[in-house]
Amino acid sequence: MSTTETKLAEQELEIRAEAEEGKITEEALAAVRAMIGIKLRPEQYLRDATPDTIVNFSNGIGDLNPLYRNLEYVRWTRVGGLIAHPLFPLVHHWPGRSYWGLPGVHGFAVGNDWEFFRNIRPGDRINCWNRVVDIQEKASRFSGRLVLQFAETTYVNLRDEIVAQALGWTTRHERSASREKGKYKEIVSYEYSPEEMREIDLKALMEEEQIRGAQTRYWEDVEEGEELPEIVRGPLSLSDTMGFIAACGRARTHGVLLKEAVKHPKHYIRNLQAGGGIEYTGIGHHREDFARQVGVPGLYDYLPQRVAWMGSLVTNWMGDDAVLKRLRVEARRFNVQGDTQFCRGRVTRRYKKDGFALVDLHLEAVNQRGETTTPGLATVILPSKDIHTRPITDGAALSLDLPVVR
Repeated sequence: MSTTETKLAEQELEIRAEAEEGKITEEALAAVRAMIGIKLRPEQYLRDATPDTIVNFSNGIGDLNPLYRNLEYVRWTRVGGLIAHPLFPLVHHWPGRSYWGLPGVHGFAVGNDWEFFRNIRPGDRINCWNRVVDIQEKASRFSGRLVLQFAETTYVNLRDEIVAQALGWTTRHERSASREKGKYKEIVSYEYSPEEMREIDLKALMEEEQIRGAQTRYWEDVEEGEELPEIVRGPLSLSDTMGFIAACGRARTHGVLLKEAVKHPKHYIRNLQAGGGIEYTGIGHHREDFARQVGVPGLYDYLPQRVAWMGSLVTNWMGDDAVLKRLRVEARRFNVQGDTQFCRGRVTRRYKKDGFALVDLHLEAVNQRGETTTPGLATVILPSKDIHTRPITDGAALSLDLPVVR
């Protein structure tokens, strides 16, 4: 009898058909708080940046910017060659993942705060580490009681240079309480009029024409209150959520998935509708019946997916010669199947710091019901006509003095 057969004979696998109904207890909270400051081993998927993985990521987030996909175009830009979308580190790891502590208590990623230091180019290999930053307990209309977990992720290239840092935060909710509260039970599928659908289609098809590209946007030409060209993402479909998964290379199947489930049984279930096949408890992003088990009215998008959309809103506006320095995005409402996000922004501040010409942006995504689902902000380094301004290629030297927990 093999070692694996012996283990199976001694102990039945703990993977259940129903998701674990974990509880937020004082004992569990104490164990999680004891982890503050601890370095976590993150999930890690794609490591190498290549022309194919860079373009595939752009495809998976719906980004049409030639700076991140057209090898001939980029030869004649300031960067001189293909670079990755600023949110490309998501192919390696999603900040704030909730694998640590509170077993059986459902996690929803709800916020990311990114600072960017260097471009990622073909040939770069990305690595990262996580550090637990904070734990907070709050009241929730969704589940009555929630825990916020904060983790900081640092991404480095193969030369051990930091390319980005991100604070990610996740809410943890008791599944039974989320169902019983039923905060979103009144939401019904939205029926678009032919005129609304035509407007959405036109905005999506016209997005490429609004990309600033090689037309330099100078700091001196920007005014406070100026609005960014709107982009649209939706109506959300299964193809959108699966496309994002493919863009990030997050694929584990069959025995590979089963081995992971054996290590973390409370994070996995057996889908009896699929003959007992193994699924991660995040399958609600792709399966409506399970989404309803955790209090969500239908399959829903991923937070990192929404973060990338807001990143594209900014990079479309700023042009090839600018640098996205900071991006903060929060998910305040679920974006479920059939919802459309109208991503918008405006300039709120124009200033100089450490010799850099900067603008701050207010961002938001509003759904077809007129609800703000996704507030955010960004800071962009723009080229300046002032000869005494520091060269934009030295953008990594700018310190934004960001607090650790916000």
